[in-house]
Parts: sequence; structure tokens; C-alpha cells
Amino acid sequence: MPTKQRIRIMVFGILLVVLITSTWVWRNQSTMTNTRPTEVETVQIVSTVVTQSDVPVRLTANGTVTAQQTVDVRPQISAIIKTVHIKEGQFVLKGDRLFTLDARTENANLSKAKAQLTKSRADLANAVRNLKRQRDLFQQKFISQAALDVAQNQVDSSQGQFDFDQATVQANYVMRSFSEIAAPISGRTGVIPVHPGSLVQPNSVIPGNVTQPRSAVLVSITQIDPINVSFTLPERELVALQQALIKGDISVRAELDLVGEPAQKGRLIFVDNAVDAESGTIQLKAEFPNTNHHLWPGMFVTVMLAPNMLVDALTVPVQAVQTGPEKKFLYLIGEDSKVTPQTIKVRLVQDGLAVIEGAVPGTRVVLEGAQHLRPGSVVVETLTEGSEDGSGNNISKFVDLRTPDKIGKAEDN
Repeated sequence: MPTKQRIRIMVFGILLVVLITSTWVWRNQSTMTNTRPTEVETVQIVSTVVTQSDVPVRLTANGTVTAQQTVDVRPQISAIIKTVHIKEGQFVLKGDRLFTLDARTENANLSKAKAQLTKSRADLANAVRNLKRQRDLFQQKFISQAALDVAQNQVDSSQGQFDFDQATVQANYVMRSFSEIAAPISGRTGVIPVHPGSLVQPNSVIPGNVTQPRSAVLVSITQIDPINVSFTLPERELVALQQALIKGDISVRAELDLVGEPAQKGRLIFVDNAVDAESGTIQLKAEFPNTNHHLWPGMFVTVMLAPNMLVDALTVPVQAVQTGPEKKFLYLIGEDSKVTPQTIKVRLVQDGLAVIEGAVPGTRVVLEGAQHLRPGSVVVETLTEGSEDGSGNNISKFVDLRTPDKIGKAEDN
């Protein structure tokens, strides 16, 4: 037999032996694998319970602090500033003196009017006496009716002059009172652009008055306590607001952008009579006591109010809600520790809680670890020291996952 043919036969034999051996090994491994007992894989999770309680529906908006009253104090006579009784930024009460003007011209005019009134009074008295004499002579037929009418006309003219001069005296009293300018409201004063010796006139520009260049404003007074906050809400909230106002006052809270500053508490006092057609919002206004003067006109605050209450609402931590391809669901934990998806509807998400429909109160659901689950998976509870409450729920771990500001809001409510 040729050498090349023997070599081919040997190579073919070796390949056949290798193929038979590989097939035998593969079959033995498959048989061993199939005969092993099936082990059920468990998934570690953290669970919680569906709870039922009343949930206030909180509305949040950005608001602007506005003063209830702001009055611009202006002069009503032309005079020189004699005394300035206040300082810039001072708190004044209604009736406190602000400015004293030079009243010498008004005093002189008042004296002149009083003198003219005295003269008119004397002329009237003389005319009355003359009329009496003329009547006696007329009754005795010594004068004509025309002469009596002249005397009567003189009395009427003197009476009119007397009334005119009396009104002039009263007007001069009013003009002199304008020399003492008092605070029309209680509040805080602003910039004072005048000083003693400055000439002020009604409706004239005061040099250096940058804030009010078109009018002679001596000072502006802004009411600080109480104070208002203006804000807007979507028009869809109008019905709930109106229904809540019928029942009573609506509490409103305003939070400043300051660390450690507590929220200010007030009440809703105004709902506008029309909805803004461009923005679809309704203008609202709340009143806040401001004795500590923490709220200042022009500040921006976060406004929160809860006009509506969801009674006996079902809630779960928002982490427990899973999102599927078409709907949201919860993983319910059965008595056999197997999970089953339950379709739900989320009505509201607020402060780390989800208000849901379609679940049963007291049902245990998966809070953490749902990403490793599928229907029928067996779960085991993961508990940390001190995390288990009286009912065996790992609720404290959910609370720790929330941010500190959310915890504070939830506790306040």
C-alpha cells in the first residue's frame, strides 16, 4: 500500500475517534445538567404598604410681595420747608408730623380775611338798623316803597358780603393747615428729597428727586404690616378655590428663599373677577401679618395653599409606582412571597407620595428592587437595623430617601 494512502487512512481514523469522543462527552454533560434539581432564585427587595388617609391637594405658585397702601406726600401750597421731622426709612404712625412749612404768608392772609370779615359784619349791622328806620318811616307814610326797597337791597348785599368774607376766613384756615404736613397712614418712609430751606410748590419738579421726577413728592410712605402677596394660579383651580371660600378662609403660606426661615402664614383675601385670556390664569392676593418685617415689598416668595382635600385617598411612596409600556402598575407581594403586577391610576404626586386608584388598602407592595422583578418572581425582604416598624414594614428606609426639604413639608402638613 502506498505511503500517502496509509497516511490518509490514519488521519481519517484519528478524526473519527475525536468526533465520537466529543459526542459522548456532550451527551453526558447534557444528561447531568438535566438531572440537577431546579433552584428558585429569590430577589431582595424593600417593601411598603398601601395606606389610606386624607390628602390635602397643595397648590404652589411664585408670588410677589406688595404693599396694601403706598401714599405719596405732596405739598399743597407754595412755601419753604421750615422743619423736617422725620428721617429716611423711619416708621411713622398715622397723624405723626412729617414737615413744617413757613406759614407767614398764610397767617397774614388769614389776618387780612378776619379784618375784612369784621368790616362786613359792621356793614351788615348798619344796613339792618337802616332798614328798621326805613320801615318805621314807610309805615308813617313819610317815604315811598322804592326807598324801602333800596334799604332792603342794602341789607341783602351786606349779608352776601358777610357770608363771602366768612368763607374766605375758613379757606385761609385750611390753607394755613397745609403748612403742617402729617402722615396719612402708618408705614415706613422712603427717600426724602427736600431739606429745611427748600422751596416746594404743588405739581412742580423738586431738584434731585430721581424717584418722582414729574411731581413734587416730599416723601412716600408704604404700609408694611399687614402686607399682601400677589400670585396667579391656572384657571382650572378656580372652581376649587370658590368652593373652599364658601366654607371659610383659605390658609396660605409664603416661603422665603432663606435657609432656616420659617414659612409665613396668611389667608386668601382676593380672587380677580376675570381670567387672563392670554395666560389662562387667575390673579389672587393673600394677606399676611408682618410684625417681624420679614416680608418686604417687591420680594419674590413661594406661595402654597391647599383649597381641596382628597378624602380617604390611597397613597404609596412614589418609588413604588412602576411605569410599563402602556400603563403604571405596582408589584403586589402575595402570601407565598411571589409578586404580581397590579395596574393602577396615579391621581397626584406630592411630597414623595403618589395618590393612586386601583389598589387595596393594607396591601404590601415592592418599594425598592423592582427593576430585577418579573411576574411570578419570589422576593425576600431586606431589613436594616431599626428599619422595621410594628407591622413589619420597611417604611423608614423610604423616608430616608427623601430630601430634607420634602421631609419638612410632609411633617408640617
